[in-house]
Amino acid sequence: MSTAAAAQAAIQQAIKASGAIIKIEANDFGRMLSRMDDGLVIEHQSKLFFKDVYKYSTSYKGFVFYCKSNEKITIPTRLESISAKHIWVPQ
Repeated sequence: MSTAAAAQAAIQQAIKASGAIIKIEANDFGRMLSRMDDGLVIEHQSKLFFKDVYKYSTSYKGFVFYCKSNEKITIPTRLESISAKHIWVPQ
């Protein structure tokens, strides 16, 4: 098996293990957070060409949601948040 094929197989296995991850727009992610009574939001901030980039992930009604934004999303205080060193989403 070539290196590329092995990498693709590993990605496919990661997708199977994690289930569906749904990418949504930042404004939709913020609206979803406002509807949540409790939960956990994972956030990560990085720089890309001197601009801040924010990534967020959370679980809502049995689905995992992910978004990327150039602006920070306000997380309601009733929700727990964790700052991650990195958020990786299978492509």
